Amino acid sequence: MAELLYLCHRIPYPPNKGDKIRAFNWLRALARRHTVHLGSFVDDPDDWSYADALARWCESVRLRPLAPRWAKLRSLSGVVRGEALSFAYYRDGGMQAWVDRLMQERAIDAVLVFSSTMAPYVARYDHVRRILDFVDVDSDKWAQYAVHARAPMRWIYAREAKALAAGERRLARAFDASVFVSAAEADFFRRIAPDCSTRVHAIANGVDADYFDPGGSYPDPARGDAHIVFTGAMDYGANVDAVCWFVEEVFDRVRAVVPEARFTIVGTRPTRQVRALAQRDGIEVTGAVPDVRPYLAHARLAVAPMRIARGLQNKVLEALSMSLPVVLTPQAAAGLENGTGAACDVADTPGAFAEAVIARLTSAPDDDTRGAARAYVLAHYAWDARSAELDRLLTASHESAGPGMETRQ
Repeated sequence: MAELLYLCHRIPYPPNKGDKIRAFNWLRALARRHTVHLGSFVDDPDDWSYADALARWCESVRLRPLAPRWAKLRSLSGVVRGEALSFAYYRDGGMQAWVDRLMQERAIDAVLVFSSTMAPYVARYDHVRRILDFVDVDSDKWAQYAVHARAPMRWIYAREAKALAAGERRLARAFDASVFVSAAEADFFRRIAPDCSTRVHAIANGVDADYFDPGGSYPDPARGDAHIVFTGAMDYGANVDAVCWFVEEVFDRVRAVVPEARFTIVGTRPTRQVRALAQRDGIEVTGAVPDVRPYLAHARLAVAPMRIARGLQNKVLEALSMSLPVVLTPQAAAGLENGTGAACDVADTPGAFAEAVIARLTSAPDDDTRGAARAYVLAHYAWDARSAELDRLLTASHESAGPGMETRQ
């Protein structure tokens, strides 16, 4: 058993959105084998109510408040420093003091950092093994935002992409191993940081198939037989862009053929732009719900119309685990490294996307296809195997981060 420091940019509980799902499953798995000290930020006031729950998995916990408005102002110091705004956004003296004290008082064997923005807190501690889970190549995500944005945000996003890419390469050189959510992400990073290629690893997300079980009994939200669903945090730019594109470019084409079609957007903190979509006929925006499974269990299909995407989409895995067919863009499908299977349709234009949705809505429910969706997840995306790979990286000797440790699913 080792003693580990685990740093997350957002409290990894409850596991109700993409990054928190991965972060929580790392915490739960590591706590079975090791003593874990967790340092994290809380950017949603509601999440403070979960602070005590973390004692189940952690020897000690340090949570710091992060007010998004103040953090955005603080991030402007990155311009003066010539660094990525993302690093300045998460800079906090209280968190640094806690890390320094912990490193002095405890015999920490290894450090796991979740998100590159937390890496500066352990920059000076190169005597212990340090693993950085980038999850996605965030710099490229900002570059994608720049493509779709207007001035002056286009300039800001482009600057962030360039500065963050430089920071990512610097961190990858300093840490013993860098982890990404898919082989595609890992390969992309190897191309922009070739000198770190032997220490770059792909460990995909998993899905809790026991929780996302189509055999459960779920109340029917009564959205009709032609019910289309999207799930995700609705204050996240890529999700906002996805549902707006689907509504504006695809949904009317679907309704022209299937007038009874309904589209439900399920997720926390919908932006004003997302809430406005509910004014259109056939569209519902739920906001936060206690459980997304009823919406998945009683839908005909899920959509993942992502135009801005990196890595593996949890929303796709969860829908498939619930035996639900998915229509998705190539960007959303890129993280699926074992093919897309019979339950997925990949479409890259509004017309093709609409045709795929219409075909799913107008065909008879196919038990074989729904069974294949569930089987695909069970075969390829179990969390236990993923966490074992991460544990091997953490417990390897400080000097061994070579290609022999590489994992690619």
